[in-house]
Amino acid sequence: MSEATANALPPVIAMRGVAVGSRKEARVTVAVGVDWTVAAGEFWVVGAPQHSGKSDFLMLTGGLAAPTHGDYFFLGERMPIFEESRLGHRLKLGFVFDGGQLFSQLTVAENIALPLRYHAHLAPAEVAARVAALLELTGLTPWANRTPGNLGRSWQQRAGLARALGLQPEVLLLDSPLTGLDARHTVWWLDLLGQLSRGHRFMAGRRVTLVATADDLRPWRRHADRVACLAGQRLRVLGDWRAAENSAEASVRELLSGGTSSD
Repeated sequence: MSEATANALPPVIAMRGVAVGSRKEARVTVAVGVDWTVAAGEFWVVGAPQHSGKSDFLMLTGGLAAPTHGDYFFLGERMPIFEESRLGHRLKLGFVFDGGQLFSQLTVAENIALPLRYHAHLAPAEVAARVAALLELTGLTPWANRTPGNLGRSWQQRAGLARALGLQPEVLLLDSPLTGLDARHTVWWLDLLGQLSRGHRFMAGRRVTLVATADDLRPWRRHADRVACLAGQRLRVLGDWRAAENSAEASVRELLSGGTSSD
């Protein structure tokens, strides 16, 4: 998709005056006055200090929580979407949870197959073929029949990614995907996300719109093309890396230099 074509389409994500509440503490507000637009095909990284609410923000973006104020539209429809009749629209958005959040009693292959079995309306042989392709894509084939408790965090995170990609979503949200990874796994993630952003064969060459959160922006340079920072209950939409590097905000400077202190 060309940039001109992407700009002609309705925004993938459009937030206006949104307030984000904490999932754990009902009286706590994570962010207020969020005005944010994401166009089709963009690759965003949202930097935030540890314990500043980036998971809450991403959960709202994923339609798993409602704004406490303001309006949020995903591909032109108001979010969140809980109605069964609108589920097909909601499934255009995939979510990779921090740590994978896999079902411990299921094998890796069964975890990946779960959304396909419930939502894809595929024959069993087709589900098996897609699961095999996802296992190969994420390097998980040797561990397909293991349960998550027998895998390290790095591989659990990959299994979460494979599960999220199964329904071939238009938008993929990733909650701190690089946290706890060594250099080898970090390189793998950034390479695959770059391929998804440009158009991977598993997605039939279609570009996936990506939004990832991070408490260190340094690994994302030369990968993500849009930057925002969540700190002090505000989402600072910076734009490109030049704008981020020119920011005088202390929180932005800290995230660019690898600081991870709490807000």
